[in-house]
Amino acid sequence: MSTSLTDGEKQTLLRLAREGMEHAVKRKALSRLDLQSLTPALREHGASFVTLTIHAELRGCIGALEAYQPLAEDVREHAVSAAMQDPRFPPVAKSELSRIRLEVSRLTAPHLVEYSSSEGLLKKLKPHVDGVILKNDFRRATFLPQVWEKIPDPVDFLDQLCMKMGVKPNLWRDVQLQVYIYQVEEFHE
Repeated sequence: MSTSLTDGEKQTLLRLAREGMEHAVKRKALSRLDLQSLTPALREHGASFVTLTIHAELRGCIGALEAYQPLAEDVREHAVSAAMQDPRFPPVAKSELSRIRLEVSRLTAPHLVEYSSSEGLLKKLKPHVDGVILKNDFRRATFLPQVWEKIPDPVDFLDQLCMKMGVKPNLWRDVQLQVYIYQVEEFHE
C-alpha cells in the first residue's frame, strides 16, 4: 500500500461497495467498471475486506488477503460476497439494505512473523494495529485489526482465531504456526 487514499477515493470505494451490494440483493446486473475513470490508486491492485453491520453487529464480512485485481474491483466484488455469500449469515434481504452500514478495509501486504515461542509471538503482536493471519497446513484464518476492539486480550485473540481456523483454541501455544501480520486503512459510511 503506497500512500493513503484521499477522502474522494474513499467515498468512491464506499459508493462502489454500496452499489454492488444493492444490485446483488435486488438481483440486478452490475455494469462493467470503467477503470479509466478512476484514480491510479483505485486502478492499482489492492486487497480489501468489506464488512457489513446493522446497529454495530456483524452482518457479513468477506475479503482477500492478497492483491490480485484493481482495488475498486476488489471492493465491489467483496461487498457483493459479504452480502450474498458469507456462510455465517443468510443472504441480505432488500428490507435490510437501508440499515446496513459498510466498512472498507484496505490491506497492506502480509508479512511473516519470525518467533520461537508462544511468549515471543505475543510480544510481536501490536493490538489494535495488526491484523493477524494464522496458517496450519491447509487451514487459514484471519482477524482484521478492528477485531481487537471486541477481543483486546492477545491470548484470547489468538485462541479465538484458532477456533475460527477450525482447530483447538490453544494450538498456537503447542505448535509453531505460520503467523502473518498486516495493517489496514479502514473507513466506513
